[in-house]
Amino acid sequence: MLDDADRRLLRYWQAEPSLSPGELADRCGMTAGRAARRIARMEEADILRGVGAVINWAALGYAVEVSLRVTLDKTQGNAFDAFMAEARRVPEVIEMQTFLGRVDVRLSIIARDMAHYQQIYRARILTLPHIADIEALMHVARIKGEETLPL
Repeated sequence: MLDDADRRLLRYWQAEPSLSPGELADRCGMTAGRAARRIARMEEADILRGVGAVINWAALGYAVEVSLRVTLDKTQGNAFDAFMAEARRVPEVIEMQTFLGRVDVRLSIIARDMAHYQQIYRARILTLPHIADIEALMHVARIKGEETLPL
């Protein structure tokens, strides 16, 4: 799937996402055209999903992050789809994960402070359809938040 040149491109880009395509090619010991073709191929294969900004939410005034573990009432045939569709519409939900087991979904929510979180929780989260059980976990510290792969 990936050869050594592809892994080298990904390693350098993960380490320094601000590298220009030319700088990336230079670091990898290849021409800009060859690097561009390899990157395009990895994008087409959905290996690379794009390059984006990493925003420090706390610097923008969002001091609270809460994980909600949600168990859905699956007696309704469309419970999962209806819940996910409505949860996607809550702007403070920054991440959604699904699981097998007792917990069906985990939502990660950001808020300016606890009063703001309570407002979101009462007005937006508790009104989501098909919730059977919900457990809130307050984030205290992010110990590791890397998404880089050992290539």
